[in-house]
Amino acid sequence: MKTAVIVFPGSNCDQDMYYAIKDGLGEEVDYVWHAETSLDGYDAVMIPGGFSYGDYLRSGAIARFAGIMPAVIQAAKEGKPVLGVCNGFQILLEAGLLPGAMLKNKHLKFICETVDLQVKNNDTQFTKLYDQDEIIRIPIAHGEGNYFCDDATLKKLQDNNRIVFTYSGKNPNGSRADIAGIINETGNVLGMMPHPERAADALLGSDDGLRLFQSILNHWRESAHAAYTS
Repeated sequence: MKTAVIVFPGSNCDQDMYYAIKDGLGEEVDYVWHAETSLDGYDAVMIPGGFSYGDYLRSGAIARFAGIMPAVIQAAKEGKPVLGVCNGFQILLEAGLLPGAMLKNKHLKFICETVDLQVKNNDTQFTKLYDQDEIIRIPIAHGEGNYFCDDATLKKLQDNNRIVFTYSGKNPNGSRADIAGIINETGNVLGMMPHPERAADALLGSDDGLRLFQSILNHWRESAHAAYTS
């Protein structure tokens, strides 16, 4: 599996994401600068956390118009896995690849801590290696992680099992329905505020995030094998 890690001015979790793929999975991975216009040859796309373009206007609002974004949208349409973490989630929302919007944290403070997440849907290509309703420990670091959507969108997310992760025990940012991560209708685009790449090795305090990347790799291998044998 060959993965692209998109780098914007202000990205600061791109190296974490890169090494989660390179060292955690042992797979091929490249940094792709935001001004590039093609993702040909890549099997997966990762949009890392940080403060793209300084979070001017609002988080992700400028990055959404970067040169690489049409290629990200095309990759999603082709069914390739697209993962947006923290600022990456915000960019996916701004790009319309996921529904809803991100507000400032309820208490208007930047939060940096490790939280408990509940796996609400383990039947996705991102979560196959987790148990349903399993509690995992993943770090968060954000000032605008308060996920919001209207009632109709929330019902659609709930009815179609598109809420993948929720905060367990304590909601750190005021996110609606305790939402920490959601997928698109076809299940190949995941946005989440917590940082699985920062929990990809026990030396970091938790390796609970590694199984997310391993799930992506396993799904890709199964899909590639099915395509080869068909």
